[in-house]
Amino acid sequence: ASANDFAMLFVSIELITVTFYVLAGFQRARLQSLEAGVKYLIIGALSSAFMIFGIALIWGTTGKMNFNDLARVAGQFADNRIFLTGVLFLLAGLGFKISVVPFQVWTPDVYQGAPTPTTTFLAVGSKAAGFVLLLRFLFSAIPAVTARWTDFLIILSGITILFGNLCALPQRNLKRLLGYSSISHAGYLMLGVAALSATGQSALMYYLAGYLFTVVAAFTVIALVMRHLDNEDVSGLAGLNQRSPMLAVTMTLAMVSLAGVPPLAGFFGKFLLLRAVIEQGLATGNHGYYCLAFTALAGVLISFYYYFGVIRAIYWSRDPSDLSPIPLSAPAKFSMAICIAGMFWIGIFPNTILTLATQAADALK
Repeated sequence: ASANDFAMLFVSIELITVTFYVLAGFQRARLQSLEAGVKYLIIGALSSAFMIFGIALIWGTTGKMNFNDLARVAGQFADNRIFLTGVLFLLAGLGFKISVVPFQVWTPDVYQGAPTPTTTFLAVGSKAAGFVLLLRFLFSAIPAVTARWTDFLIILSGITILFGNLCALPQRNLKRLLGYSSISHAGYLMLGVAALSATGQSALMYYLAGYLFTVVAAFTVIALVMRHLDNEDVSGLAGLNQRSPMLAVTMTLAMVSLAGVPPLAGFFGKFLLLRAVIEQGLATGNHGYYCLAFTALAGVLISFYYYFGVIRAIYWSRDPSDLSPIPLSAPAKFSMAICIAGMFWIGIFPNTILTLATQAADALK
């Protein structure tokens, strides 16, 4: 978040990514984990090459590595093809980290193959780091160029939302479903970027906070259920309300929050992002913002099908094959209680988190 030049930006994001390479393939005896690690390494190396090439083109054109220095001259190069090519390559590298279309190809495979604790860390850490650096680059280093790319950002956000939600519809593997879901959430987070406003950036940071609690809750349940069933399929949740009411309640609340239903964190996060987009549309007269808001709402409606499909499996599956109780340790209960409290607190009492989110967004400028 404090990166103020390209060297620090690249080193910081790579330090985070290298840990994910190791963690994704940590279970070497398990073929899926090894495959996930290798895929993530290969595609991650390609994204790093894109970033390095983009930084080289930007530096070669402007002679600037520091963001403040670059911001003062970026407007002069807004029509320079070499400079713009460098910007696109750098954005492609960051796009891989946050799983926006068309750089999302690794996400479902790595989510499914990696160990579940690693997937949890990856789902939260990679997105948070990627979006923080994206905001830093777009609004601190090249604000003059970013202001001219409104339509590009709108289209990127809308396509990512639709792609993630539509691809999640037929999924039966829970981790793969959440992988495609994370792509759609990257699209929702891009609403805050496309809004080109302080309100949008604050909403983005707020959404990330709620997303953290929600995703950790969902993957905690998956990890605990897999420990007893070794089954990642949605059908593995059948009868969960009878086997472990706390797991059932936690997973239900996580799905409801991800779907954007009040009063949980996901609802208010989506509301703030949509408000930022509509306000920018009113302020600029750009009808693309209204189309983006409509696309986001359509994505929410589509997501109801697969999120509530998980809930249906928990409570209304026919003849569950296994109703043996799932014992929970005290740390597991505590972590789920924290996640549940976080989802409700952020959704019902948003002012504190919103203030912190605004301060965090201001610090990135």
